[in-house]
Amino acid sequence: MEHLLSLKDLSQTQLLDLLALAKKIKANPADYNQALAGKSVVMLFEKPSLRTRVSFDIGINKLGGHSVYLDQQNGALGKREPVSDFATNISCWADAIVARTFSHTTIAGLAEHASVPVINALCNLYHPCQGLADFLTLSEKFDDVSKVKLAYLGDGNNVTHSLMYGAAILGATMTVVCPPGHFPDGNIVCEVQALAAKHGGKLILTSDVSEMGPQDAIYTDTWISMGDNTSMAEIEAKFKPYQVNSELMNKVGANYFMHCLPAYREVEATAEVVDGEGSLILQQAENRMHAQNAVLVTLLG
Repeated sequence: MEHLLSLKDLSQTQLLDLLALAKKIKANPADYNQALAGKSVVMLFEKPSLRTRVSFDIGINKLGGHSVYLDQQNGALGKREPVSDFATNISCWADAIVARTFSHTTIAGLAEHASVPVINALCNLYHPCQGLADFLTLSEKFDDVSKVKLAYLGDGNNVTHSLMYGAAILGATMTVVCPPGHFPDGNIVCEVQALAAKHGGKLILTSDVSEMGPQDAIYTDTWISMGDNTSMAEIEAKFKPYQVNSELMNKVGANYFMHCLPAYREVEATAEVVDGEGSLILQQAENRMHAQNAVLVTLLG
């Protein structure tokens, strides 16, 4: 691994190794408290963040490293100065770059010009760190993740893409249920289908919630990320049939609920489900740090 830009760049062995390392770091943090001793990581954030910023900042500290946070007050990437100059200058001082950007083009530009590892902390196409945390969480509940049946309901987005790649590489079955016009990117779907065929996984796409079939876990994300110009009334009219509630969970036999957060209770999922016994949301949130630390140790340790 030179960078982590998308889960699609990982082999099955690399993905399984990252999950195994994350479990080791989580179980025995003291063994890794000097893994990044003397290392500095610059975090470039174009977008607001709670989990990503805090989990990276504290995680780097727990590994004995030092983080520097830069937001757009220092100038938007590519506007105040070229992305290439950000990458080459930071490479003079830091040992890695973590970037949360609006466009994947920015992430790719950083990786192209940097002489240090670049980690994608979210862009418009991918959210690999979230995907790693999610499959780490599932691997803590299931001995063989390849046997897991995971369903995603809602807007096909960067989180959906990363979940699809991860499931395909691990050989799991994933069902993606979206309203017409809100499916994942077509090119990504084709790549995922090829990966699933290679590793014995399966990708199912449908707009009909009744076609989901039995599931182990149901995942959803906020509907509001559709865009600022879309009214809430319009969003609800289109997405209400895709709300995750107890009736749906029971119907498909799903024991676990997943969400990358922030969650809007009684919108994409009911409070009963979000805060219920089968909710894995806080385990996912905690695992962001452990999964990201595994990436940092792999790239820099």
